[in-house]
Amino acid sequence: MPELPEVEVTRRGIAPHVEGAVLRRLDVRDARLRWPVPPAMAAELAGRTVREAARRGKYLLLRFDNGTQLVHLGMSGSLRVVEPDAPPGLHDHVDWVFDGLILRLRDPRRFGAVLWHAQDDGPVLAHPRLATLGIEPFDPAFDGYLLHRMTRKRATPIKQALLGGEIVVGVGNIYASESLFRAGIHPRTPAGRLSLPRCLRLADEVKATLAEAIAAGGSSLRDFVHSDGSSGYFQIDSRVYGREGLPCRACATPIKRIVQFQRATFYCPRCQKF
Repeated sequence: MPELPEVEVTRRGIAPHVEGAVLRRLDVRDARLRWPVPPAMAAELAGRTVREAARRGKYLLLRFDNGTQLVHLGMSGSLRVVEPDAPPGLHDHVDWVFDGLILRLRDPRRFGAVLWHAQDDGPVLAHPRLATLGIEPFDPAFDGYLLHRMTRKRATPIKQALLGGEIVVGVGNIYASESLFRAGIHPRTPAGRLSLPRCLRLADEVKATLAEAIAAGGSSLRDFVHSDGSSGYFQIDSRVYGREGLPCRACATPIKRIVQFQRATFYCPRCQKF
């Protein structure tokens, strides 16, 4: 599933192509995504200018004068910039047609979304899909003090607390495992048991892990590709994720794999003692 780094890489890839460009038309070949594409959206946007390509959590936000599109890549989606005459494939469901290029949504599993929030409905951050999201990991207000305060009395494992999105958004499965390893914290540790010093370190490692993933281009697990069709490569340098049975890069102890809340977790039993 594309996580925050992959979505941010996509945003940075498409922004130079679409910001300030006039959307000539929106072609919806299959509206049956996770939530149906609103049928009136194409008429609302024809001839409108994209003012900004932004991001909130794992949602891309295409801002127009009359509202904002919320685009989610789901489990296997990607946004690609293609030539105007590039024929659509079987899983290419939505095209944003501009002068000289097409922004194309490919989503084989159709778990993505293209939603609309009209300007008259108020701030887009009040949209139901965005209103309950936690703080952005690169927000200066996100630090170990906030993490410590928000995890008090939480018995849920710290990995699940990171994945939940209520405290901080965008720390997906890969990056939660990597951040916890770098912070020396066992993924099963109850969130409420973490001391302030450990929360300070974990918050720093979350930021560092996500920043490195963005710089590396995200991960190419499943079908994720950049806006130009190339793959991410962060997983090549992962320290624990996907390395079950291989020696820990720090101590040579074999990496273990467990399942938490139906998600695979990887950790070093020596570096991350429970």
